[in-house]
Amino acid sequence: MSSTLTDQLFAQLSGAPLQQISQQLGVGQAQTAGAVSAALPLLLGALGRNASQPQGAQALFGALQNDFSGGPDLGGLLGAVLGGTQSRQTNGAGILGHVLGGQQPRAEAALGQATGLGGDKAGQLLKILAPIVLAFLARQMFQGQGAAAGASPSAGLLGSILGQEQQQVRQQGGVGGGLLGAVLDQDGDGQLGLGDLLKIGGGLLGGKR
Repeated sequence: MSSTLTDQLFAQLSGAPLQQISQQLGVGQAQTAGAVSAALPLLLGALGRNASQPQGAQALFGALQNDFSGGPDLGGLLGAVLGGTQSRQTNGAGILGHVLGGQQPRAEAALGQATGLGGDKAGQLLKILAPIVLAFLARQMFQGQGAAAGASPSAGLLGSILGQEQQQVRQQGGVGGGLLGAVLDQDGDGQLGLGDLLKIGGGLLGGKR
């Protein structure tokens, strides 16, 4: 695979969408771009971890098929999310709860610390991005990568695509890979390098400093 899903989605959000998100958060566009580029691999990696279990892949595939296939384009969905339109497609808080589960507070704090946004704005950003990520994935499955692979879309194919993405996020490291490891790798499987942890702040896993 040439570019990762993260790269493709970030490219689609560049320009006007990024400007809208930065206005919503009340921070500069450069800081917003940095935060989005760290948040996308975190969300996609967390989805990859969920989809590594057959039940998780099945549940996610069903949600994409029922709620996100054939929906508005990413710009239209972003407008609805930022405009406060209430629907299952725009319910960022609900989606985030499913994606991150009990790790959500840790993810928000880690992202806020790594990007300088602070936990509240980082949480707001994740809620904005969660529906966008699912809509993008639905397009990949039903119109893009899944269809291009010559295989009919299925939970297994979704799990495979997301598993590959999670692996690439980890290999690339950087802030996104470090966040993913710090938030999800609490079982000590050795996937997280010390350098990544130091990059996103030593206070993350320890007690109060």
